[in-house]
Amino acid sequence: MPTLTDLVRDHSDLTEDDLEWLHALVSDWQLLADLSFADLLLWVPLRSADALPADRVRRPLPDTGAAVPGWVAIAQMRPTTGPTAYPEDLVGKVVRTGRRGLIDVAWREQRIVREGDPEWGSGIPVREESIPVRRGAKVLGVIQRSTNLSSARTPSRLELTYLQSASDLATMICEGTFPAPGEEPNMVRSPRVGDGLMRLDRTGRVTYASPNAQSAYRRLGYPADLVGESLGQITADLCDTGEPMEEALSVVLSGRAPREVEVESHGSIMQLRTIPLVVTGTRIAAIVLCRDVTELRWRDRELLTKDATIREIHHRVKNNLQTVAALLRLQARRLQIPEGRAALDEAVRRVGSIAIVHETLSHTPDELIDFDDIADRVITMAGEVSTPETKVTPKRSGSFGVLPAEVATPLAMALTELLQNALEHGLTNRFGTLEVVAHRYGEGEEPRDPGGVSVWGDWPGADEHARVVPEEGPGTGRRLVTVVADDGVGLPGDFDVESSNSLGLQIVRTLIVGELGGHLDFRPREGGGTEVVVDIPLGDAQSSRRQPSQGT
Repeated sequence: MPTLTDLVRDHSDLTEDDLEWLHALVSDWQLLADLSFADLLLWVPLRSADALPADRVRRPLPDTGAAVPGWVAIAQMRPTTGPTAYPEDLVGKVVRTGRRGLIDVAWREQRIVREGDPEWGSGIPVREESIPVRRGAKVLGVIQRSTNLSSARTPSRLELTYLQSASDLATMICEGTFPAPGEEPNMVRSPRVGDGLMRLDRTGRVTYASPNAQSAYRRLGYPADLVGESLGQITADLCDTGEPMEEALSVVLSGRAPREVEVESHGSIMQLRTIPLVVTGTRIAAIVLCRDVTELRWRDRELLTKDATIREIHHRVKNNLQTVAALLRLQARRLQIPEGRAALDEAVRRVGSIAIVHETLSHTPDELIDFDDIADRVITMAGEVSTPETKVTPKRSGSFGVLPAEVATPLAMALTELLQNALEHGLTNRFGTLEVVAHRYGEGEEPRDPGGVSVWGDWPGADEHARVVPEEGPGTGRRLVTVVADDGVGLPGDFDVESSNSLGLQIVRTLIVGELGGHLDFRPREGGGTEVVVDIPLGDAQSSRRQPSQGT
């Protein structure tokens, strides 16, 4: 389905500024549809090059005097306050000049056109009106307002107020004063007509309040009838807590400025939106929409409190892990047995890698982590604890990107183990290179060499004629490939990760294969040394692939 932007750019001569104006209008025209009890269709003129095909214009066009070949519908809105006149989707429909007579007249005469009898084309009576859409001195298009008259009855005071307000808004659209020039498009959840509506006179006094609006103010603590009262004054009195108040509150709620505010009183929170009604340059009235958002705001506050609590928990876990690491370090210094001291040092590094993840989580509002920072800190930590004889400075290339916490923690631990293993066994007492390479690829995207090292080997089920990936590769979800490569002494000839009695390698295999559902491959590096390739699924694909590891 083409968007409004696509239709305007493909079929009309409107400028980008015109397009922005139409976006602002469409973002807020649910208000007009609900007040009118009517469907809205926004038509813009076709450019001459987009005239209808010959097989659709064989009959001569009526002499309407319009300077456009036809119209294209770029947006549609149905009312929530009444039955629709057009249940079918009309966006993208193209008609020639003369088929929608009221639109042609409104465009040509630049006025709202309400003449004509109801139409019965779809089996129900529909009253049609056309409203020119003006921006400055330029008419951009025409709104077709179609009212389903099948349920017509004697209108109540509420309906009469709605219709009068709709008529004022239509006039403002025709004059180019709605939406308010310079006002941001209404993209967030604002009060709707059905939530509660009040109409004010020029002085800011309430001339009508819908039952929902009256109920909302009773929850704020005002039990009397709103009609005849100054809305700005009574709202300021209700919200008077002795603390300085927003100076603009009374101005906004008197109908003099278009704005949204929130007020709180007696444990209730209400969102208010004021729309001044300015016709022929004179502010004649205003409508105020209100909505009780107490539950919504309490939920927001609970979420903020929950987020703060989670961050505090991560902070305390990090502190506790650092305390554990410090105790292990003290214990290691007291040991006289070299093997025991080395084992405790390894434990300190493992605890430290987990602490780094929790420290990062304590600064984020969600459970997503930029893993590049964690990887750099783990790499730096590995370099700092390497022996002076090694003379190796690990480095990273590529990007891990943002990872969820349940992936970041085991990956950080596995990366720590692989780096330490490379420093202890591959690069002992020698100069060398140790590099970590990261590459992500997504669904439908061909894998490529991350660069710097050769990462593509003979995976299980590989095609012998091409570089291949694991069986769960592109086309099945997003994946992250990480390579830890060194140019050290290389792997022993009889090396087998599954039968290795190294605690560190068993930890890596358990984390990558068992917990993350990924693939782990150790192999000789071209030119000497070792490559360890870790391939793990990300996103939804990961949780569905988790399974207990075999042989660990």
